[in-house]
Amino acid sequence: MPSLCSNPITDATDPQIACNDDGTAGALQLTATVAAGSAITAYWNQVWPHPYGPMLTYLGSCGSGSCTGVNTNTVEWFKIDQSGLINGTVYDGVWGDGVMIAQNSSWTTTIPKTVPSGNYFIRFETIALHSLPAQFYPECAQITITGGGSLAPTAAQLVTFPGGYSNSDPGLTIDIYSNAAQTQTTYPIPGPPLYGSSGGSGTTPPTSGTTSSTTSKTSTSPTSVSKTSTSTSPSTSPTTVGTVPEYGQCGGNGWTGATAWSVIRTLFAAFGRLSVQVHGVERYVYFCIRRVPRTHS
Repeated sequence: MPSLCSNPITDATDPQIACNDDGTAGALQLTATVAAGSAITAYWNQVWPHPYGPMLTYLGSCGSGSCTGVNTNTVEWFKIDQSGLINGTVYDGVWGDGVMIAQNSSWTTTIPKTVPSGNYFIRFETIALHSLPAQFYPECAQITITGGGSLAPTAAQLVTFPGGYSNSDPGLTIDIYSNAAQTQTTYPIPGPPLYGSSGGSGTTPPTSGTTSSTTSKTSTSPTSVSKTSTSTSPSTSPTTVGTVPEYGQCGGNGWTGATAWSVIRTLFAAFGRLSVQVHGVERYVYFCIRRVPRTHS
């Protein structure tokens, strides 16, 4: 059974660094259908407290089959989005993490139009640099990409987790409180080169997530997620029975009340995976399954 870590991941070689679990899918794992070229938004179910560090988004192909039976530690990942130091200095500048917080603890990324269609994991990650060693917060979801292109990632753009980062990477050992940080205006983002790029990783500007958008936009009709497949939803918002207001209590030890939010935008599914549904309009009804929050330090 996958385990939930109650503390931040602070070792780049930690076996849970792929998706914040042991790599196996939970019993309630869901899959969302996303059109290539559309945007997808992840929401964190708490106000994020760490504004200093990069935001990164990866895709990992599951081949021709479902992702549910694939261990995420065996997947080859490629980075489709990154945002490090946006402006200012390392010491007190604007970071990708800070933008995520300003956007209601959300991050929007666009699935590249050139990505081949198929089944993928999407991996959203925030790395906190307020203390050393750096703190990794990855979460994953299963998606099916439709209407994709034919540009496969290059060998240089593919990594595994563990393996994608080293504890000695400059972007993970940087001291944001040092004297040098007060005048430093560049930051080497860890990980491989961005998908579709010809250069190395490092100071590439953010490709998404830095706008004020707080909803997912797609070119397809609204979709809903089921355990094994996805299907077209009606043009009106789905309803749930026995719901509580958004962000109200919906679970916990001894809880006997409703277990669904009337309007929520993220699902932390069983065993620590983050499942994201995508809708072409602002209609969101998901099941409320909370994960155990981390202890922040």
